[in-house]
Amino acid sequence: MIEIHGLDHIVLRTTHMADMQHFYCTVLGCTIERELPPDFGLVQLRAGTALIDLVAVDSVLGRIGGGPPTHGANNMDHFCLQIKALPEEDILRYLASHGIAAGPFEQRYGAQGFGNSVYLQDPEGNTVELRNRI
Repeated sequence: MIEIHGLDHIVLRTTHMADMQHFYCTVLGCTIERELPPDFGLVQLRAGTALIDLVAVDSVLGRIGGGPPTHGANNMDHFCLQIKALPEEDILRYLASHGIAAGPFEQRYGAQGFGNSVYLQDPEGNTVELRNRI
């Protein structure tokens, strides 16, 4: 029932925002798409048709994800998949039929602008965001 159309974005948590921007923009050629106030802590970089979100660990948004990344801990917050447009109730019902709990759909900003998405977790506890293309 769910049909993936592509990767929308990834979210990387960082304690080195300037270095990360330099690497992704200067070295790899990304551009800054959107930047929220520093206290919120989000810089969104355009990477082709997808986004790379950089989140400062010591910011309002970054503190939600816990402590800073280390060599023994992950720094990826979540990844987002663009899916075929379906009614949100149908998606939630489908996930529930597979025993997968999902939060409510909310409007969020991604590679295609604002749209509704939902968070869930894979069997290893990785957070996956499904972005409905409606």
